[in-house]
Amino acid sequence: MNVSGIGMTSQRTRERLVQRLFDQGIKDLNVLEVMRNAPRHLFLDEAMAHRAYEDVALPIGHQQTLSQPLTVARMTELLLAEGPRNNVLEIGTGSGFQTYVLSRLVKQVYSVERIKPLLLKAKQRLRSLKVWNANCKHGDGMLGWSDKGPFDGILVAAAAEEIPQALIAQLADGGRLIMPVGGDKQALHLVVRRDAEFEHQILDSVYFVPLLPGAPR
Repeated sequence: MNVSGIGMTSQRTRERLVQRLFDQGIKDLNVLEVMRNAPRHLFLDEAMAHRAYEDVALPIGHQQTLSQPLTVARMTELLLAEGPRNNVLEIGTGSGFQTYVLSRLVKQVYSVERIKPLLLKAKQRLRSLKVWNANCKHGDGMLGWSDKGPFDGILVAAAAEEIPQALIAQLADGGRLIMPVGGDKQALHLVVRRDAEFEHQILDSVYFVPLLPGAPR
């Protein structure tokens, strides 16, 4: 496993990507440093690996995508905007790349993926990169992971028409939830819990695959 990469996956290529992220508004230095060192090419099939450090979404099979680096960085930055997070729930493990990024910035990650073949690949990648603070399970992301909550951060990497109430219920006081909401037109939504109140903001336009119920075998 070549973590450092060569050619189109080299450190120089990553530096150019990080500069683009900075130019597009990502200012959290910890997020930029993790993006600089994250081996994104290892989270793609070999045929797509040479495109890993382009700022585009890329297919990972099963009609799913690896989000573009700007989206990963932006959602991570929003999650961490009010300080460190200890217990974070991710909905949509996918390739495992966002899980990896979170694992380098928060104490513990719990990630739910409904498509079992993607989950198995992601687990293998994370193990090979010695990520020990991320637990991933096969399940219905709309239900969250209640017995591991409440969470001081929830990041959802798929779009729904509305934020599932089960996820809202698992948000700790002071917790931040970031997810895309909408159908053909989507935007990032940020929910922050303050005691019994929930502050709600609508942010950037985005495009994600839909958040679907259930967990096929």
